[in-house]
Amino acid sequence: MILTDADLERYARHIVLREIGAGGQMRLRSATIAVVGAGGIGSPAIAYLAAAGVGTLRLIDDDRVDLSNLQRQTLFGTRDVGTTKVTAATIAAHRLNRGVVIDARASRIDDGNARDLIAGADVVIDGCDNFATRLTVADACLALRIPLVSAAVAQFEGQLAVYRGWEPALPCYRCLVGDDPERAEASCAEAGVLGAMTGVVGSLAALEAIRAVVPFGDDPAGKLLLADALAFRFRTIAVPKDPGCRCAG
Repeated sequence: MILTDADLERYARHIVLREIGAGGQMRLRSATIAVVGAGGIGSPAIAYLAAAGVGTLRLIDDDRVDLSNLQRQTLFGTRDVGTTKVTAATIAAHRLNRGVVIDARASRIDDGNARDLIAGADVVIDGCDNFATRLTVADACLALRIPLVSAAVAQFEGQLAVYRGWEPALPCYRCLVGDDPERAEASCAEAGVLGAMTGVVGSLAALEAIRAVVPFGDDPAGKLLLADALAFRFRTIAVPKDPGCRCAG
């Protein structure tokens, strides 16, 4: 595998970064990144990963584009309403970069298929919209030892973390949230969400997926990034490994 003259021009701003360089760009081209949920968080993540030259993007979502999605799901336009999100996202990603392979899975991820859907990925971004599914994705990533970039947004707030709970000193997702899949939570339709906040968090999720493939800077695992648009504030808190969690056993 080589970088062509067109590649060198397209990815020049990556290649001049000493932390990435041509070798890092080649690693991105060889990588498979799975994105669970092609919605508010998935839209910017997919766009930036396609633009970054990730070799294969595996898109997992069984939903269709709705008019109410367009306030924040910027991969889609009015004419995409009624289309499956993975189909519309594939077209949009190829508009950005025809060199990226899109593995579209119009499936709802659950306990029965999660491992099959993410197997072989180098990193998984979870931007799904319900807690039970986030637990399912997290458990599958832990079992398969795939780094998980977990991202969530509600109203004016967002959070992001990277989990590699199979490592002795690092937490898994359950170390943060516990084991109750039935916890009460309000949907975006009920609580509302600032569209631009999904763009911020989805872009950060893409950044952390790239970092998982081409390590640079500080390792974010074991930390939780919290963004608060009302307070104009970002803060980071430590997430310790729970000695009573299944990942510690």
